[in-house]
Parts: sequence; C-alpha cells; structure tokens
Amino acid sequence: MAASRPHLLVVGASAGGVAALQALLGALPAGLPIPVLVVLHLPRDRSSRIAEVLAPYCALQVREAEDKQPLQAATVTFAAPDYHLLVEDAQTIALSMDEPVLFSRPAIDPLFESAAAVFGPQLLAVLLTGASSDGSEGVAAVRSAGGRAWLQCPEEAEASMMPASALQHAGADAVLPLELMCRRLKELFA
Repeated sequence: MAASRPHLLVVGASAGGVAALQALLGALPAGLPIPVLVVLHLPRDRSSRIAEVLAPYCALQVREAEDKQPLQAATVTFAAPDYHLLVEDAQTIALSMDEPVLFSRPAIDPLFESAAAVFGPQLLAVLLTGASSDGSEGVAAVRSAGGRAWLQCPEEAEASMMPASALQHAGADAVLPLELMCRRLKELFA
C-alpha cells in the first residue's frame, strides 16, 4: 500500500548537514506539489548564504524565510540566521526571536512542533545528521500528531547524535541511509 502524500515536508540538519541537504534536495522533483521548510543550524552572528549555496543542487525554487511569507509548493524555504522558523497556519510561515533551543536559533524543534500542530497526519518530517539532540522533541510532536518522521541512519550520518537521540526519544517511521531516503522521496512524489 502506497503511503499518502504529505502536504508539507520539514527537514532538520546540523553538523554535516550541507552535504546531506545537497543529496536530499537534489532528489526532489521540479514540480513538487508541496512546500519544503528547512532548518540548518547556523551561526547567529552573520548572514547565511545557504539558500544560494544549495540552489544549484535543487530543481525547486530556494529562498531564505521572511516573516509572514506564504507557504509555496515547489519551493524550499530555509530558516534565516538567528530566527526560529515556524508554521503559523496552513498558508503562512513566521519568524520568531524566542529563546534558543539547545543553544540554537534557528532550531529544529520549533519548526517540527509548529508544523505538527498545523498539518498533523499530513506532515513528513526528515531529521538528518547533527551533533545535538535538537529535533528529538519535534519528532515526538510530529509522531504524536499522526505525521511521519524519517531519520537518517545514525551509523552513516556524519554526526550521529541528532538522529540517534530522536530515535531513542521518539522512535521513527523509517530509519534510512541517505541514498535510500532520497529514493523513497522520489517514489513518494512520482
């Protein structure tokens, strides 16, 4: 039985995340019918060029988040430095200056938790490589709201702590090597 297509894809990554995101975003088809929101842990004290760096690897439009921006299909939106990226409602994102989570702003937990509250079972969350436990509470929120959570296989992640922590804390709907995760995403939207 084929899994139903999600209405939103949220992705979190930290240490080793640029290379993992290159592969993951490169696997998404040009006409992707849903929005993609990404938190990559970034230094808070300088501007980010991550959207510009990853755009050549992705067939979708890639941009940095702005407050009250509409969610847009076939678009990858990255959290801006020093702001949490939140799903405000089914049409809009928001930026937040709330306290850092596990020393990070942007952090993955606020994105996953806000997306789970709005999209519930229509959400797919992907947690990639990282060297903190950020994402664990978010994965728990996604799964308790009926959404799906895919984790990068900790053994092959450049930094295993993030997916391993989420797996221990919240479990997962799939634990996949990055290459297989990319293939599953392609199949999901074929």
